[in-house]
Amino acid sequence: MHAIATYQYKTLQVSITENIVTVTLNRPQKKNALSFELINELVKIAEHIRKDRSLRAVILNGAQGTFCAGIDLGDLNNPKNKAYALWELVKPWQSLFQRVCLVWRELPVPVIAVLEGHCIGAGMQLALACDVRISHPDCKLSIMEAKWGLVPDMGLTQSAFGVVRADILKELSMTARMVDGTQGQQLGLVSHISDTPLEQAQEMAYEFAERSPDAVLASKRVINAMYEQSALTLYKEKVWQLKMMLGHNRKVALKKAKEASTTFAKRQFR
Repeated sequence: MHAIATYQYKTLQVSITENIVTVTLNRPQKKNALSFELINELVKIAEHIRKDRSLRAVILNGAQGTFCAGIDLGDLNNPKNKAYALWELVKPWQSLFQRVCLVWRELPVPVIAVLEGHCIGAGMQLALACDVRISHPDCKLSIMEAKWGLVPDMGLTQSAFGVVRADILKELSMTARMVDGTQGQQLGLVSHISDTPLEQAQEMAYEFAERSPDAVLASKRVINAMYEQSALTLYKEKVWQLKMMLGHNRKVALKKAKEASTTFAKRQFR
């Protein structure tokens, strides 16, 4: 038995079949929103996968027909977590929020995201950091941070570079527009559309497993190198998120999400 299968997780389900790992976000009561516990467990399982050279591919999905509804705002706004979240934004190296996404990009095996139900906000950033995204046509996709007066700060500048056109990425980030899986494929958010995305992901994973694991690794490393960004770019995500969180229009955005007639103050930053 793989060592990974012996670990006990509170927010994940993990299974291994023929050296293919399926990692399932398992907070269905919250539509698999990312709590701090889930974020830490995702980073932990990714590190375990990285160390196991027998594994050939990863499938990342969500329990009960939905991928991920973003950050768990209730957990994030808990007073005991606010100081921790601010430290993650202030510290000069990669934040935990960036790490939970980019760690999948760094794994030495291909990672396939299975998108169903909702894939929004942090969920969309997590999916973009995977190597391939297979979506149900009805899945709801959105880079939703602007709705809450925030900016995408979970490694989007790295994971979306070379995947989504810059003009499309700006439009989606600025509007927080929701699109379905079919539209998402047209826009570059999604690799493939399928009525049975998990089955297609499993077929693709077995196809990867038929090739030399070193050739698969080398392909991932070489192609990722085409789109590498500097650490400064990631740091800018954090700087701008801090500005958003401390700015006056952040509170207005939260109110506007409930009352559409609410109007924003003048732009604070330049």
